[in-house]
Amino acid sequence: MPETLGFIGLGNMGEPIAANLLKAGYDLRAYNRTASKAAPLAKLGAKVVNHPAETAEPGGVVITMLADDRIVEEMSLPSGSFIEKLGRGGIHLSLSTISPVTSGRLAEHHAKHGVAYVASPVFGRPEAAAAQKLWVVSSGPGAAKQRVRPLQDAIGQGTFDFGDDAGAANVVKLCGNFLVASTVEALAEMLTLAEKNGVSQKAMAEMIGKFSPLHAGYANQIAHRKFDPPGFRLTLGLKDVRLIMETAESSNTPMPMGSLLRDRWVSALARGRGDLDWSAVALNAFEDAGLK
Repeated sequence: MPETLGFIGLGNMGEPIAANLLKAGYDLRAYNRTASKAAPLAKLGAKVVNHPAETAEPGGVVITMLADDRIVEEMSLPSGSFIEKLGRGGIHLSLSTISPVTSGRLAEHHAKHGVAYVASPVFGRPEAAAAQKLWVVSSGPGAAKQRVRPLQDAIGQGTFDFGDDAGAANVVKLCGNFLVASTVEALAEMLTLAEKNGVSQKAMAEMIGKFSPLHAGYANQIAHRKFDPPGFRLTLGLKDVRLIMETAESSNTPMPMGSLLRDRWVSALARGRGDLDWSAVALNAFEDAGLK
């Protein structure tokens, strides 16, 4: 019989992921700081609790899908947290995109309480999460990864194991997000060049979708200005770009494109676009070229 899971963080990604775990037959204790966001899960059978520690049962599994390093640490590290409630034999499965340094710190803290830490960030937007089409990456202790593999299978279409180091999966996630952010910038510049020379952005995006499906989604989103509601908010994109550059600096890895992306995202935030989809950074490229 599937075990009862704890789930913390019911935002754009967390809610559909948690819903798929319920559909897979797991019982769920769910917590979200904005309690109203838990209502859809309650209708599906989740038990909504009032404190993060109430999501945990001794020796069980708690999954977190939270916005940034600070919030993950606020939920995990203080006295009386769900980590202490989990205790020996428990597992913290972290789906959040955070720094590999933070993951290492969490793993070290959790080990003092007998809790295993598995980093497991995911690739995909909310629609992919709802369709169980996420790609999952994973790193941490072998036995813990084996135990949570059915959970990863229930939310995604494939899982990639990157070894025992707590931060390895986070490095992989940041590398992947760097590729996506660079693609958004390249598409923005390409579509700007097309329009400046009399070619329809929408027609260009349609053609791109035919011969390069990898680029189709963002090309159409940019060409049709589909930035709201956001699948991934620009503020969170800037957080990831900053984590990329911090990781690069700590390992003496020059990333000239990363520096450009950071400036582009900061500029978009300064122009009041933080709550739009992160592809709205393309508007900066349009404006630089004198397009409306």
